[in-house]
Order: sequence, then C-alpha cells, then structure tokens
Amino acid sequence: MERMANITRDTKETQISLELNIDGEGNASIDTGIGFFNHMLEAFSKHGFFDMNCKCDGDTEVDGHHTVEDTGIVLGAAIKQALGDKAGIKRFGDFILPMDDALVLCAVDICNRPYLGFDYKFDVDMIGELDTQLIKEFFQAVSYSAMMNIHIKVLAGENGHHIAEAMFKAFAKALDEATTIDERINGVQSTKGTL
Repeated sequence: MERMANITRDTKETQISLELNIDGEGNASIDTGIGFFNHMLEAFSKHGFFDMNCKCDGDTEVDGHHTVEDTGIVLGAAIKQALGDKAGIKRFGDFILPMDDALVLCAVDICNRPYLGFDYKFDVDMIGELDTQLIKEFFQAVSYSAMMNIHIKVLAGENGHHIAEAMFKAFAKALDEATTIDERINGVQSTKGTL
C-alpha cells in the first residue's frame, strides 16, 4: 500500500505544491523562498524518512507569514491524505531530541482531533529570514490540517537555531513512530473502533 499524497493550494497569497511519501528515505526538494524554513523542512524530511517535494511561491515581499502557515496547512493535508483510514498505524509517537544546548520533546497523536501544545517563546525575533513567531504558526497549521495532536516542549536550550531545528527533528521522529504500521493492530488503534 503506497502512503503518498500530492496536494496543491492556490490563493492570492501563496501557490503551493507538495508531494509526500510517508514511507520514503528522507529525500527532499524544498523551495519556499525562506532559506531557514527550507532548512527546517529538509531536516523534517531527512529525520522522519519522509520523501517530500515542496514548492511555494508566496508573498514574501509582505513577510513570511502566509508562506509558512500555508505550507503547514498543505503539509498537514498531505499527511492526512497519505495515511488514509489510518488502519494499522501506531497512532502515538514521541521523541526527545538533543541538539547541542537544546533538548526538545515532541509527542503526537494521530487521532482526528487537532490540538497544539507549544511550550516555548523564542527570545530572538528572526533566525535567518524566518520570523520565529511563525514556527508556532506552522505547527498549529499542521495540527489542524492533519487533524492531530502535537505537543512540543523545550526542556533546555539557549541558541534559537538549535531549539528550532530540534523542534522540527523531534516532530519528524515522533511522526515517523506514530505512522509506523504495527501488524498487531487490527483496524485503527482505538477502543472506540474509530478515530
């Protein structure tokens, strides 16, 4: 069973195309117009073993908000589409990721209920060309579009680049675990019989 998705979104603010293969090797081709955001999505792809091609033409002459949020919406939609009825997946995943001074926990539940717990406020305004306020906006958009719980908690850290990168990598590792097929699961992993 191929767990793949191809999503496009075309608005007056952004034009996005995104291809996702949940069962990939971590290969990525990313072009959002925001260098550090590209780097984060490449890290997500690599460490989650997700193959992803993403092209976004956004109104970055205004700022990065529409580009980052809309890319989150499209990525969330791609995750949801690729997983289909979610039969056989572990559903839950978590990871604590160290990156130099940073230590970040991410836990996810692919449950058809959106929720973001984001326990951090960056003390720098920008990392490269990325407004750090948009990192929370990205994960919020993924959560609501994919219909999944995402909790991110910074346990330690001083350097904003390290903390942000640890967030994206921890999310990738947690999502990789949650999307893994477990042959012991018959249908979906829920006592209700549905998600």
